[in-house]
Amino acid sequence: MKKISIILITSVILFTLSACAYNPSPKDSIGSDNSKKVTLDFLWFSDGVEGKVMKEIIKDYQAKNQNVEIKLIEVAYQDLDTKLKRMIAGGEPPALARITDTGNFADFAFDLTPYVEGEEEFTSQFLPAIKPYYVKENRIIAAPMDVTATCIIYNKSLFDKAGVQVPQTPEEVWTWDEFADALKTVKQKGGAKHGLLVDFTPRRYSTLVYQFGGSLMTEDGSAPAINNEKGVAALDYFIKLHKDAIIPESVWLGVEDPIKLFRSGQAAAHLSGNWMLSNYSDIENFEWGVTYLPKKEIRSSVPGGKYIMGFKNTEVEDETADFINYLSTKEVNAKFNQESLLLSSRLDNNELNYEFGKEMFKIFSNELENTPVIAAEDWRNQEVISQISTVMRDFIIRALNGEVTSQEAMDEVAEKIREAIEGSHNNPSENRNEAPYELQSSNHSASY
Repeated sequence: MKKISIILITSVILFTLSACAYNPSPKDSIGSDNSKKVTLDFLWFSDGVEGKVMKEIIKDYQAKNQNVEIKLIEVAYQDLDTKLKRMIAGGEPPALARITDTGNFADFAFDLTPYVEGEEEFTSQFLPAIKPYYVKENRIIAAPMDVTATCIIYNKSLFDKAGVQVPQTPEEVWTWDEFADALKTVKQKGGAKHGLLVDFTPRRYSTLVYQFGGSLMTEDGSAPAINNEKGVAALDYFIKLHKDAIIPESVWLGVEDPIKLFRSGQAAAHLSGNWMLSNYSDIENFEWGVTYLPKKEIRSSVPGGKYIMGFKNTEVEDETADFINYLSTKEVNAKFNQESLLLSSRLDNNELNYEFGKEMFKIFSNELENTPVIAAEDWRNQEVISQISTVMRDFIIRALNGEVTSQEAMDEVAEKIREAIEGSHNNPSENRNEAPYELQSSNHSASY
């Protein structure tokens, strides 16, 4: 009888062990050497050295999670959207991807919310202004990795020669009129040929719109707002800066490259983004630095950046979420941004120990901290933005040429925004998961 009992107990134990080893839960198996090996395809693009840094991070992660292999699929930025859309349309999406236009892929992203301790706790770690890019309808559709911000890069040699000191603290931020006067002085006494260079993009122009208290669309995204009093006033002022020869006509009404103009030492300042720091790091013929953007009604930059998004229907969502959580930690995020010379999206990583430009990055971080959420709300709506960017640029040019008034120009842009909004409503996003993804090109640069 004892023998039968021992055999019976042994059988039960063996059955239990085999049952536990069968089809383990992915969440429980992460990090286990004995669990089933899975591969995560990671679609990736690089602006600089970040691909090399990410490979080091992947190597560290795989050493701790030997059941997970992460395959980095590197493509050029201009090819990423097309590649990703084809993979999704073909029913073989990657596990995750580094992207900028989160709105274009929001409906194909799996919700990260169940994998974090809560939406509020997760989002509170990052800059408030970028929340609309990665949270949609109470779903966390991606995790922020790095951000871009607009600032003023200035020729310190010319400013010093003119005896003009730029604001040293946020409390000293110039108004736009004060900034314009300072640029006039640098031209007259410092010998600058040009005052302010502004990148030839609607995104950079929109910085002025937000500072004037305006926006492209209403807060809920249901209607245009660019043609209200504040939006029109911003364009009026932009025209005035050109007429007063503060901004050279050769950039927006010509073919001159603002980067080449600034590098030549002929310009007092360049309104651009933090990605320019590495571009200008080799300048030797003059000293340069970064200072705060001027303000009108409010301070504002325009946030952009890159995000890590995981995709539905891959059967490796649990492992993907674990890796995304790993990338989002303070330590890993710090390594990625510090070694890549990028600006971190985490609030607790706003003062990284960069090898170059440490104090400059602090200024960019401060600009983002003082940027209203509406700036991100506008630009994350890629269904609308992709249709209105060219129209917006063209009508700004027409207004600069005097072909139309500022009000007429912004009315035309507003009408295009209205059409784009109505078009997006007529093609509800819920249907996208069932229909093939329509391939369309993106005209955004990687330096968002």
